[in-house]
Amino acid sequence: MEKILESYTTEDTYNIGKSMGENSKPGDVYALSGDLGVGKTVFTKGFAKGLGIEEHISSPTFTILNSYEDGRMPFHHFDVYRIGDIEEMDEIGYEDCFYGDGVSLVEWAGIIKELMPENTIVVKIEKDLEKGFDYRKITVGGDLEEV
Repeated sequence: MEKILESYTTEDTYNIGKSMGENSKPGDVYALSGDLGVGKTVFTKGFAKGLGIEEHISSPTFTILNSYEDGRMPFHHFDVYRIGDIEEMDEIGYEDCFYGDGVSLVEWAGIIKELMPENTIVVKIEKDLEKGFDYRKITVGGDLEEV
């Protein structure tokens, strides 16, 4: 079942992420989808804050994975855009993250669709310029095939 949330400011996007982080539980895996510049990093920073993480959050574009341990549970932030071969995921230990005692958020999850757990929570962020420059439609739920 999909749930549609509306964001009219970057603060709204941050707070939606924060609320989702506050409500996440160990073993949750999120597939974060959206075009470049849509607000995935803002959402992720809010998500981390909701987990109680105070560290600076940055996109792991070149490292593929950033893990944070100082919140109420470990947070594993993946950006798999630059994965050349799916076997690279084994090398970075994705299974320990996906099936461990933390929460994982994966940007560009469509690239590693076959590795994503069956119960992955899809979060899709989209712009709609007709509703304003800062407007974002955030869909929670949906099909992993669409990421």
